[in-house]
Amino acid sequence: MNKKLLAIFYAILAAALYAINIPLSKLLLNYIDPTMMASYLYLGAGIGVGILFLITKNKDKEVYEKITKKDLPNVLGMIVLDIAAPILLMFGLLDSASSNASLLNNFEIVCTSLIALLVFKEAISKRMWFAISLITMSSFFLSFEDISAFRFSWGAILVLLATLCWGLENNCTKNLSKKNTYHIVFLKGIFSGLGSLIVALCMREKFAMIEYFALALLLGFVAYGLSIFFYIKAQGIIGASKTSAYYAVAPFIGTCLSFVIFMERPTLAYFLGLAIMILGTVIVVIDTLAKKHSHTHKHTVTHRHNGRTHSHMIEHEHLHSHYLSEQKHRHRHNKAEMC
Repeated sequence: MNKKLLAIFYAILAAALYAINIPLSKLLLNYIDPTMMASYLYLGAGIGVGILFLITKNKDKEVYEKITKKDLPNVLGMIVLDIAAPILLMFGLLDSASSNASLLNNFEIVCTSLIALLVFKEAISKRMWFAISLITMSSFFLSFEDISAFRFSWGAILVLLATLCWGLENNCTKNLSKKNTYHIVFLKGIFSGLGSLIVALCMREKFAMIEYFALALLLGFVAYGLSIFFYIKAQGIIGASKTSAYYAVAPFIGTCLSFVIFMERPTLAYFLGLAIMILGTVIVVIDTLAKKHSHTHKHTVTHRHNGRTHSHMIEHEHLHSHYLSEQKHRHRHNKAEMC
């Protein structure tokens, strides 16, 4: 029980650390150009997680698969998408409220699920389809600057495009799930950070002053690096699905921080989006925590053929969604058939 409580604490801490990304990034954008900011965040994550790996590598007894040439498309896809996503997010933050942007980050759930369905042919439950519809509707409301005039916020559109990139990236990273997580995060942090830096230099953005550069690296380490570190620790105790369910609270923590830091006044569109987003997120959490267990049915089939009686067993299995525990039940039915 103590381990589970500690795991829940780790999962919520991971969500809280990630939640500070948007409001604090928006604050630092007053002193750092957006593409440079994206670069510093990922470099901070890569460097920080690399140091964590060096500290913990002798304690980690788990055996991981090595990255091979076969994994190259997923690794490259992950890096390229992690270059595009934070750049889009940073430019989106320049032209949108931090609270709105925090909530819009939950659209990543929609993008990840739909890409998993369309590209990787994964099944999506009816409950998850309903949640996707609600989150999409919420994102629609949050994308308008003035709901009465129906004027799009281009900042919100850029944030949504960032979540689309991260949705694609999540599916690339998922295909690398059997690899060492520290290696994956280090690769994406360093190479995505350097890629963003090259883009920033091509755009003639200037390097930030040393104090803001250091703060951006620190934010990247905390909001991305440490967040992933505690996510992994929680995942090792309570599993991936439950950990990701707790992680869904991050946008709401980010929204609260935005109100405190920027004293933003919520609009009607925000309240509509918030209500629908909360409902959609709750359904995602319920669907994530739902466990599937199987029922195996055995049928003894007896039939008569050419004056002789034959008996044989037919066994089939079907799945149901339930909560908390995973069980397997066997039922025996006798059934007589005449041929």
